[in-house]
Amino acid sequence: MIRPLLVLLGPTGSGKSDLALFLASLLPCEIVSCDSLQIYRGFDIGTAKVGAGLRDGVPHHLIDIASPREAFSAGDYARIARPLLVEISSRGRIPVVTGGTGFYLRALLYGLADAPARDEALRARLSAREARSPNSLHRILRRLDRKAAERIHSNDTHKLIRALEITIRSRRTLSEIHAAPPTPLAGFDTLKLGLNPSREELRKALDLRASRMFESGLIEEVQALLASGLTGNEKPFESLGYKQALTVIRSQATLAEAIEST
Repeated sequence: MIRPLLVLLGPTGSGKSDLALFLASLLPCEIVSCDSLQIYRGFDIGTAKVGAGLRDGVPHHLIDIASPREAFSAGDYARIARPLLVEISSRGRIPVVTGGTGFYLRALLYGLADAPARDEALRARLSAREARSPNSLHRILRRLDRKAAERIHSNDTHKLIRALEITIRSRRTLSEIHAAPPTPLAGFDTLKLGLNPSREELRKALDLRASRMFESGLIEEVQALLASGLTGNEKPFESLGYKQALTVIRSQATLAEAIEST
């Protein structure tokens, strides 16, 4: 049985959430978030989550499913999202996948290479080594896997750590693992709709969004997250808006500078 699947693509601020709700007013749809930040509980304003009161009764999935303290990967997303799509379709509804994380969408539709899980102790050692000797990870990767080293910039510490983590744990290079064909999503007839507003329109929309995030209480939201026991070093704090809010709270920037940076 081939089931319909709608995927809404486009840059941040292009109107994907509004279009998803509009389609749900015309078709029997349920919306599936494909956003690496909206999965985290408590991170609402800076991730532009559609509030429960604005969803017009349309079911939304894969929002607020993870603690900001836990690691959550594109592979984790695909493992949860794929059976969810089948479940939605089994109810006679059309899943509409939308969100801003292209790597999550790629994992969902096309699958990822069979790579080992994260090893936090190993990652910490690699990170410490890079801190002691900048560019050392890129030099090591170049010796072990020249193809991967050519694709990853020497300043991209996150990707360098993951590439070396995979190589060390699997005893295979990242290039070898990526050469094996992943398992694509099966059983769906996928229609992708891409939103592509002009750069001028997008710039205006994002300037307005950045200002409204702070006006709507982003600083207070971050203060509450820190008061709940978070340190500010968790992954969601690396995202635009949240890292700038931290600089205001820590007296490293003014509010105007934080908004401009965002």
